[in-house]
Amino acid sequence: MAKQTVISSVTSLPKSPTDARRGRMRNYLIAMGIRLICIALCFVVTGWWLAVVAVGAIVLPYFAVVLANVGGEQAGTVERPGSIVPVARPVPPAPGPAE
Repeated sequence: MAKQTVISSVTSLPKSPTDARRGRMRNYLIAMGIRLICIALCFVVTGWWLAVVAVGAIVLPYFAVVLANVGGEQAGTVERPGSIVPVARPVPPAPGPAE
């Protein structure tokens, strides 16, 4: 039996490493921008809002780093729905001896 190969469609290919890295960097910078806003608000707000922005300033770096290090799906581990798998056609039986 012949080995079947998977042919990927161009539209089902994952993002390039450069695009994936750029997206992770953008998400990290957005989280760090929110953290800077929380730090600045620590000097302005009072009451229970101070606790909210302080927790945001303390906790956001951890989540930003974790989300930035998530690499997305691993190549070859997940079968993408757009993959094309060739189907082997049945071979007709060889003609037998004439009877």
